[in-house]
Amino acid sequence: MKQLHTKFTDLQVKEIIRRYLKKEIERKYIQKILGIKKTRFFALVKRLKNDPDNFTVQYRRTKPTRKLSKEIEKNIIKQLKIEKRMFQHKKVTLKCYNYSYIRDYLKDNYNQIVSVPTIIKRAKNNGFYFKKSKKDTHDREVLTDHIGELVQHDSSHHYFSPHASNKWYLITSLDDFSRYLFYAVLIPRETSWAHITALEQVILKYGIPFSYYVDSHSIFRFVQKRDSIWRNHYKLTDDVDPQWKQVQKDCRVNVIYALSPEAKGKIERPYRWIQDRMIRSCFRENVSDINHAQLILNNLTHKYNYEWIHSTTKEIPYIRFQKAIKENQSLFRKFTLMPPFKSTKDIFCLRVQRTINAYRSISFNNVKFNIKNSIPHDIVDIHIYPLNHDVSELRFWSNNKLIDVQKANNNTLNLSLF
Repeated sequence: MKQLHTKFTDLQVKEIIRRYLKKEIERKYIQKILGIKKTRFFALVKRLKNDPDNFTVQYRRTKPTRKLSKEIEKNIIKQLKIEKRMFQHKKVTLKCYNYSYIRDYLKDNYNQIVSVPTIIKRAKNNGFYFKKSKKDTHDREVLTDHIGELVQHDSSHHYFSPHASNKWYLITSLDDFSRYLFYAVLIPRETSWAHITALEQVILKYGIPFSYYVDSHSIFRFVQKRDSIWRNHYKLTDDVDPQWKQVQKDCRVNVIYALSPEAKGKIERPYRWIQDRMIRSCFRENVSDINHAQLILNNLTHKYNYEWIHSTTKEIPYIRFQKAIKENQSLFRKFTLMPPFKSTKDIFCLRVQRTINAYRSISFNNVKFNIKNSIPHDIVDIHIYPLNHDVSELRFWSNNKLIDVQKANNNTLNLSLF
C-alpha cells in the first residue's frame, strides 16, 4: 500500500513486524492490518532486520518535483479562461469545466503533456473550478455477446456549435457489444432519407446486423393516435410501416423499440461525450458552418473508436470489434441482393404506390410520368433513390418486375430530402 505512512507510525509498524518475528501473529493477519500484499510485507521485514535503527515507512521523494514551464502554465490558464467565457454564451448549456478535454487539447495542439490533477490544481488556484453535484451511480454493462447483435441508432437535436445560427441533428449508429461508432453525421434537417442513408452506409460496409434499437420517433414507428392524422383512423400501432422500417424489413433486420431515453443509455452517453467536446471545439474555432463542424466530429469519432479506452468495456472500441471478428463473435450477415431486386437502389430508397391509369401513366406530386411496359389499372411501386441534392432516380416496379427507370428533379417532385 503506497500510503502506509499516512495510517501508521514507524513505531507501530516496527511493533507489528517484531511480533511476527516472535511468531506471535501470523503473516496473513499483519497484511490485513497494514493493508499490504506479501511482497511489500517481506520487503519491510528485510529492511527492519538490516537496519532497525533507521527503519521508517515515511515517504521519501527520490526525484525533485517536475516544474511546469511558463509556456505550459500560460496555456493552461488560457484554456481555462476560454472555458469560462464559453459558459457565458447564451446557446451553451454546459456549466462545468472539462479538465480532460483541456489535457487532450494541450497535447493535440501544443504537444504539451499535462496531467488532469495538475490542471485541476491550477484551476482551483485561479478561480476556474466548479464543484460538481453528486449524481446517482449507474451500473453500466454490456448486455450482448456478439458484434451486430444490437445496433443502437438515434438522433440528437442541439446547438453543437454556439456560433451557428441554427441547431443541427446528429445521427449516430453504435454497436452495443464493442461500443464502436459505425456512423456519426451532422445534418441540418432530420428526414426519413437521412436515416435510410445511415442504414445504407452501415449495412453495405459492415453487413446486416441481427437487430436495430431505436426510440418510437415517427420516422421509425407508426403509433396509433399520435400519427393517425396521416393514416386511416382504423390502423393500429405497427400496422403501418414508415419508410425506414420498410428498408429494415427488406434487409431482414429485427427492430426493437425503446420506450424512454433512459432505456437507450448506451447511445445517450456517447452523445453526451461527443456533444460536450463538440461544443468546446466549435467554440474555440468559431465554427458556424456544418461542414466545418463535421470535420471536428470526424476527428472526435476517430479518437473515440481508435484511441480512447471505453469506461465500461475497458477496451478501445475498434480493438474490441476486431477481436470479436477473429473469435467469430459476430452476428453480421453479408449483404446480398435478394430477388427480385436488381440494385441497392431498390432497397435503400423511399417508396410510394400509385395506380396506372388507362393512358399508362401515373401522377406523383402533380408530376406526370408515362410508364413503359405498364398495364393499365395495375399497382406500381415507385422506389425513389436521390442521386444528389438535385436529381433522384425513380425505379418503377409492378408485379415484382422492374418495368421502367426515370430521373426527375427533386424540386419538381417537391421532395425535401436534405
